[in-house]
Amino acid sequence: MSNRIVLIKLWVVSLLWGCNYVASAYMLREFSPIYLSFARLVVMSLFLIISALILKAWKRPTATEWKLLIFAGISGTLFNQLFYFTGLQHSTAGNAALIVALSPIATLLLSRLFLKEKITGTKLTGAFIALIGVVCIVLYGGKSFGISKGDIYLLLAMFGLSVSLLFIRKLTTTMTSFQVTVYSTVIGTMMMIPAAGYEEISGHLHGSHQVWTWVLLIAVAVIGQGMAGFWWNQGIAEAGVSISAMFMNIPPFVAIIISYFLLGDPIHAAQLIGGALILAGVLVTNLNLRLPMHPKVKVNSKM
Repeated sequence: MSNRIVLIKLWVVSLLWGCNYVASAYMLREFSPIYLSFARLVVMSLFLIISALILKAWKRPTATEWKLLIFAGISGTLFNQLFYFTGLQHSTAGNAALIVALSPIATLLLSRLFLKEKITGTKLTGAFIALIGVVCIVLYGGKSFGISKGDIYLLLAMFGLSVSLLFIRKLTTTMTSFQVTVYSTVIGTMMMIPAAGYEEISGHLHGSHQVWTWVLLIAVAVIGQGMAGFWWNQGIAEAGVSISAMFMNIPPFVAIIISYFLLGDPIHAAQLIGGALILAGVLVTNLNLRLPMHPKVKVNSKM
């Protein structure tokens, strides 16, 4: 695959992921948060299962792998999706994208805490800068100085995703990232059934009656998550981690701009300042990354 095609795919992925935040915020006008999350995960699970059958990528996990997959499914799919859509209902697509962009930093700190991985002074500096950015966004809810309930939920969603990456890091030593994604997504989807059932019993569950909204949901699940995830894995395998990581800086600002024009969400100074600090922090933590000589990186894609 030529370098130009790889870079084009990475650009497309970053644009798709930025649009996903806006599409999710828009669909919440037609769906209740848990129902939207569950419906999108069902579509995503079916897409992954069919892809695995076509690619013959199945593997029977060991007992240890099953345990790690369950924890990854609970944190990275169940908790992440529940808090993400609940938070997005009370926040903006721009804030969601910026807060989720903190995930690499949170994973770095959690790896030091639980996996005892070393953190250099440069990485700590980057983490500190990024945390200041999050404080700027979370303390300014858009209308007045204060903590937004939606942003707190989004922070919990980001934390769930970061925790899942610790389990995924262990799983990808014996399984491919695609296999981990299939199993953890399906497990998380099944675990969300009780939550969807509770929303139905409580009378809060509702979905869109418009066909085109369902078409948008399917497109986001299949193209915005499924295909984009495949292209992201290809980009990391071909271009390496450091180059691919730079493209993760694009989705937050794509989300802010598109939500401004399509959803009418205002652009606040706190978002721009906080977003710039988060992305600067991510850049600083990746200053010493080196391209592998023969990159064969196993990575799991989410959101």
